Amino acid sequence: MDCEKCDAYIATINDDQKLREKTAKLWAKLNNAPILPEHINCQGCRVDGIKTVFCDSICSIRSCAMKKGVDTCGDCSNLEICPTVRVIHENNPSDLKNLKE
Repeated sequence: MDCEKCDAYIATINDDQKLREKTAKLWAKLNNAPILPEHINCQGCRVDGIKTVFCDSICSIRSCAMKKGVDTCGDCSNLEICPTVRVIHENNPSDLKNLKE
């Protein structure tokens, strides 16, 4: 929910191979998926450029924002009542605050 705090974004911006490797290992374990260090490249949702496979193709939040023509769900008038992000906001209220700012 905050690209600037995402390890894939940080690894890409800083060209940090060790962080890519660490992140790939963690994400592979958490998602039970074959995630490799070369998959850990992302310049963020708000800009054109490379994105992780998840952010580019799988993330329901980003897909919804794109369909509605907004940069992020923070720009959506339905943000506070949105069922797509409700679970995230319920578990991490600081994300909702961050999106509103």
